[in-house]
Amino acid sequence: MPDDFAGHIEDTHLKDALSERYLAYALSTIMSRSLPDVRDGLKPVHRRLIYAMHQLRLDPTAGFKKCARVVGDVIGKYHPHGDASVYDALVRLAQDFAARYPLVEGQGNFGNIDGDNPAAMRYTEARLTEVARAMLTGIDDDTVDFNKTYDGEESEPVVLPGAFPNLLANGSAGIAVGMATSIPPHNAGEICSAAIHLIANPGASTADLLQFIKGPDFPTGGTMVEEQSAIQSAYETGRGGFRVRAKWEKEAGKHGTWHIVVTEIPYQVQKAKLIEQIAQLMEDKKLPLLGDVRDESSDIIRLVLEPKTRGVEPEVLMETIFRATALESRFPLNMNVLDATRTPRVMPLPEILRSWLDHRHEVLVRRSKHQLAAIERRLEILEGYLLVYLNLDEVIRIIREEDQPKPRLIERFTLTDTQAEAILNMRLRSLRRLEEMELRKEHRSLSREGKDLRALLASEKLRWTRISEEVGKIRDQFGSGKLGDRRTVVGSAPAPVDVSTDAFVEREAITVILSEKGWIRAVKGSVADPAELKFKEGDKLKMLLPCFTTDRLTLFATNGRVFTLKAADLPRGRGDGMAVRLLAEMANEDDITAFFVANEAVPYLLASSSGRGFLLPAVELIAERRTGKQLLNLRPGEKAAFCIPADGDHVAIIGENRRLLVFPLNQVPELAKGAGVILQRYKDGGLSDLKVIRIADGLTWRWGERVRTETSLREWLGERAQAGRMPPSGFPRTPKFGL
Repeated sequence: MPDDFAGHIEDTHLKDALSERYLAYALSTIMSRSLPDVRDGLKPVHRRLIYAMHQLRLDPTAGFKKCARVVGDVIGKYHPHGDASVYDALVRLAQDFAARYPLVEGQGNFGNIDGDNPAAMRYTEARLTEVARAMLTGIDDDTVDFNKTYDGEESEPVVLPGAFPNLLANGSAGIAVGMATSIPPHNAGEICSAAIHLIANPGASTADLLQFIKGPDFPTGGTMVEEQSAIQSAYETGRGGFRVRAKWEKEAGKHGTWHIVVTEIPYQVQKAKLIEQIAQLMEDKKLPLLGDVRDESSDIIRLVLEPKTRGVEPEVLMETIFRATALESRFPLNMNVLDATRTPRVMPLPEILRSWLDHRHEVLVRRSKHQLAAIERRLEILEGYLLVYLNLDEVIRIIREEDQPKPRLIERFTLTDTQAEAILNMRLRSLRRLEEMELRKEHRSLSREGKDLRALLASEKLRWTRISEEVGKIRDQFGSGKLGDRRTVVGSAPAPVDVSTDAFVEREAITVILSEKGWIRAVKGSVADPAELKFKEGDKLKMLLPCFTTDRLTLFATNGRVFTLKAADLPRGRGDGMAVRLLAEMANEDDITAFFVANEAVPYLLASSSGRGFLLPAVELIAERRTGKQLLNLRPGEKAAFCIPADGDHVAIIGENRRLLVFPLNQVPELAKGAGVILQRYKDGGLSDLKVIRIADGLTWRWGERVRTETSLREWLGERAQAGRMPPSGFPRTPKFGL
């Protein structure tokens, strides 16, 4: 940095400055925080934790050390971030319900599956597991590159040697800037078997590898219920998901009673929150078949679900619970990782396995070269020692009599500097005859080992054979027993169970309250005095809709979309309720045009603010997705204005220009969706009001407190798309029918 840099100001565009800084932040988050490396499956904080524990000699056979000591070393030497985040990462590596193959063995309170927090790091202790030891095997043999730490005082590995397939075995999850990763845990034995097959068959397809890898293997078990085609597609593309259900069984009780016992729950579901969710749904009467839920867990999960009546089928009861609670959850798959060049990208299963094997190949080559160099250095020294034994008297004479014995030894026996230095540093006891025999034995052994290493480095086939053997040893070590046996049962997609959810909702009368600003709630029974209802400041009542909890409510918005809301799902109580935009996906500029319980016996008349419309069958109003369904196609500047039941034979329509037109309903076409036809023509303005009437009953409107009816409508009768005439005397100036 130049001496005159202080105080220097450089003009730049704000857009360029923000772009440059945000890009730097994004790259830092992606590469140094959130995405794992495909080679060892670790993020930087986890890698630094394991390496720091290795430096502290916290091997599986060593004693435990306080987690505060470990965290202190990590943040002091390698990871300049907050201690809380580093300790959280350490805790997760030690939790057997979070990590399929824990890399850290914890001593003390490390939290539980209920979601309780671990003890403070000053109270807990930790050391590495055998899995972590496998991840570190060969790290001191120049198998990986090292970089300087943030302060330049220490060095840290760029990646671990990774003899254990950690990325797939333990999975990973993280959110970066503009990208994320989500990889579920898998069974290490299955991964190793697939890797050995890939070594033998480099062109193996995803389908071939799935003969070994059956799918995720979660630490909390459960049952995976996903179509095989969906599983294969997910692994082929690197994106997808897996449905996981709790494992349950029926237990018989006395006198023909029975209950359900849940012994395994889906991954990353907190048991305490799960029970709270079930209890809340029972209170809200959304699980009418369930009578009670009890937690009888110890160190083994045992949730007891009692049916309300013993006549209920267990499969039907569990289907209702699976649909409504986290006892069935979906774990996403997004295999977005950093490749060997530190480039983030989504990889399919074969490429992830190939990347790990390529890393193991590089580790093998570097380790072999390192060992060969060490052997050659040792052989050089041994050859010097053996020369001493052949010329022992002369060597002793030179050392005793010469002022500079080292150059004299080099000259006399043609030694290297290293050999001469080693001879001068020999102890006298090493001159025994027995020691000479040991040196010759060591020389022969190292010579054979060096020959084997040279052959290994010269043959790619031998190297892949060695890697296959190493992967086989990892499979034997971690692929069976209590740690390695598969925990998640791979089941088939469940057969459809006929569960009518509406039948499980208790039918009771409610009143739905909708405010002007779009807040919705329901109260039991009817509302005696609407003036007593409370709303947020600046808000007021828009509509009261009496209905039943079993009803489906139709909401028609000004954007021409229709939404279906379940009355039973609406929030209850005397609070402010819920924003209707959380239930129906509407933009801020959209408003509610109509809100009603649809009558399937009659069609509905839809109309826009410009006077275009059509008839719609009632069945087309059903749209239970949150995004709704587009019914009325609008032109720029238009809004959906009406959605009314067409229970009559004529349409009465009046424009903002106070022109009234009455025409036969059969002139309006019936469509499933569209822009509609012209109902009334306007020179200025648009549609003001619309209703469907029976011509024999006349046209009724409200004027002030009075209701008037005009039975002689001959003057206003016409054809669709005409302009109409001025309304009869006594018609409001608004102009609205008011009814």
